[in-house]
Amino acid sequence: MLYRLVTLQLFNRFYSTYGHVAKLAEEIKKGAASVEGVEVKIFQVPETLPEEVLGKMGAPPKTEAPVITPQELAEADGILFGFPTRFGMMAAQMKAFFDATGGLWREQSLAGKPAGIFFSTGTQGGGQETTALTAVTQLTHHGMVFVPVGYTFGAKMFDMESVHGGSPYGAGTFAGDGSRWPTEVELEHAFHQGKYFAGIAKRLKGGSA
Repeated sequence: MLYRLVTLQLFNRFYSTYGHVAKLAEEIKKGAASVEGVEVKIFQVPETLPEEVLGKMGAPPKTEAPVITPQELAEADGILFGFPTRFGMMAAQMKAFFDATGGLWREQSLAGKPAGIFFSTGTQGGGQETTALTAVTQLTHHGMVFVPVGYTFGAKMFDMESVHGGSPYGAGTFAGDGSRWPTEVELEHAFHQGKYFAGIAKRLKGGSA
């Protein structure tokens, strides 16, 4: 996802197998666009699985979001990364994309840029925190500034009456067997993260949110 704030340009890029992360990305886009002067575009990373395998997994067609290249990341002033979890860590497709950013790392082209994370897991114990924690290492080696959402979403983060994803690290959802979609609260959390991140990135760039 690419955000443009007058003189500030932010990317939000994601990988989504079944569409749950893509749904969060759309809400994050809306949140960022609510900040004055923000233009938002969404990007996805390349798929690494063959169509035959995706078909056997029951994966739906990809979104129409353009596929981004590692080199394009350097154009951004801030980046939000979204991905599903695989055994408590980011999906291999997103890791493969990070592995292709060696040239950017060598030049430290992403150093100092704010970065955020959002995610989808299969179950409540499936990595709502470990997925983000293990992803932070990628940001650290690039010298990026991690911007967690914290508890700025407010009281709904403490709600015990309903099941909801997300954590202080970022917005999140539970996919279950794939049939569960982001709830209203999870989408609100995603909207808030987009707005919050855009405001922080704008201040870091020297403007006023």
